[in-house]
Amino acid sequence: MSAAQTIPDAQWFGAFPVDTAAQAAAAICKSWEFLTTKPLHFNPKMTEPRLTKAVKIHVEQVTARQAGLLGMWAAENVIGVIDETSGKVTDERRTDITYGWTNVQAGFQLVFEFKKLTRHAKSRASYVGPSGMGRFVTGLYSKGQPMAAMVGILIDAHDTIVPPLVKILEATTSTTALKSIMVDGKVCKAPSELFGEAEFDTAHTRAPEMDTIRIAHLFLRFPA
Repeated sequence: MSAAQTIPDAQWFGAFPVDTAAQAAAAICKSWEFLTTKPLHFNPKMTEPRLTKAVKIHVEQVTARQAGLLGMWAAENVIGVIDETSGKVTDERRTDITYGWTNVQAGFQLVFEFKKLTRHAKSRASYVGPSGMGRFVTGLYSKGQPMAAMVGILIDAHDTIVPPLVKILEATTSTTALKSIMVDGKVCKAPSELFGEAEFDTAHTRAPEMDTIRIAHLFLRFPA
């Protein structure tokens, strides 16, 4: 599959419970909105790990319960590859926030990868690069899962960040590196068809054993 190929939406979702995933994304956003009203302990100067851990704790203890989400929430969840002969662990990574749940068919996971975004090009490069979206495309994140979420933490104004980010994602260098697939003729499909809180979706091929993936892109703000 190439970036020039269009894939019908119906092929992406299968038996994955999109409604539950959407509820989890909404819960994340609701916890974020609440925590930004507590600037002494939740503010733009804090590191990404501190922000995401606070969100995980609040969503698990408050908003997920209110929404009836009974799965497991994890922050800094460890993943990696283990050699069954030697027992050596390689490619160890830690996902920012993961929501896992089961139904009568199977077990599911939704990974949220958070990235601070400013008006500067360097932060956009980090978002689309190996330590951002690349973790889902060429890395180990969300193996076997058909969808995931990138969460941009906006430090500067939305208009100085998101439109330039979309341009980067639509550039040939990015579509090649991220193995992007156009859905309904678009690299960045807006509005998002995964989550109401997301601005757009992107789709990507991966290694055969990992299947394709659709990524919803959410952008969270601090009060002005």
